Amino acid sequence: MRPVVTGSIAFDYLMSFPGRFEDHFLPGKLDKISVSFLVDELNLRRGGCAANIAYSLALLGERPLLVGSAGSDFGPYGKDLEGMGVDLSGVLVKEDVLTASFFANTDQEGNQIASFFTGAMQYAREISLPQVVKDPDPLVLISPNDPHAMSRHAEECRKEGYRFLYDPSQQIARTSGENLVRDSRGAWILLVNEYEEEMFLKKTGLGREDLRELAENVVVTLGAEGAEIRTPRGDFRIPPARPERVLDPTGVGDAYRAGLVKGLVGGLSWETAGRMGSLAAVYVLETDGPQSHHYDLREFAERYAATFGDAKDLEPLLEKGA
Repeated sequence: MRPVVTGSIAFDYLMSFPGRFEDHFLPGKLDKISVSFLVDELNLRRGGCAANIAYSLALLGERPLLVGSAGSDFGPYGKDLEGMGVDLSGVLVKEDVLTASFFANTDQEGNQIASFFTGAMQYAREISLPQVVKDPDPLVLISPNDPHAMSRHAEECRKEGYRFLYDPSQQIARTSGENLVRDSRGAWILLVNEYEEEMFLKKTGLGREDLRELAENVVVTLGAEGAEIRTPRGDFRIPPARPERVLDPTGVGDAYRAGLVKGLVGGLSWETAGRMGSLAAVYVLETDGPQSHHYDLREFAERYAATFGDAKDLEPLLEKGA
């Protein structure tokens, strides 16, 4: 299976607030919020869910196909991704608009308040997967994107018989319960974090067990507690990898997806792929921005062994990459 990563391509404006957001919200006044946070730092980084996932997949030795839309300012960003081995043949570039932008403010406890400017991302709905996917056996990741594009790609995956991972993430807030059910139906994997799972269930009116009827497998990330993977053959609790330091959580979930997918396309077990996701995530947590980390597959395997005891399960990947 070759990874095909659909979703947003963006620039991230990352801010740090030297306090706790919760200290500035008044109980009983949440319907009349008017707050301003004076931040200590502002950093511009390259990001976007799909681009972040593709970046980490390239570090792990894959040549993912990136599918999304970008604007007139994408040139240098795209060249660097291409230089890493990311296939940009699925990227639609619109010269009359700017690339999407993500504005995130993070407090001292890792909580985030964010906004997203659509920009060129609105044109992702124009991209047809059958026209850009040339591999006979792809694994398509449907990550946060223009909502119409996400629905289109999910329908195309079902029609074409593509195995797909549905990751609604931040777009749960903009997607109706009916559409969440429709778009996730038939997915090989439904992937959410624990808060997003609660939002998904609230919007759809479903229970946790009902998710197994929508998708063959369900992956729920649990932050510092690791992850839970629910499959027809049993459920697995995946331990977390411990970061050496914590700088910025932006893009951690995207890196998790890359590690998980690398393991799965390599034919490894759910437990091993889940651990790869946990380890890939901490590399981002330890750096400033979603694409500031660097390693190769062998370095990754060495840290995997130090974290989880040994890296014997990764030997097929190392042999293939040799």
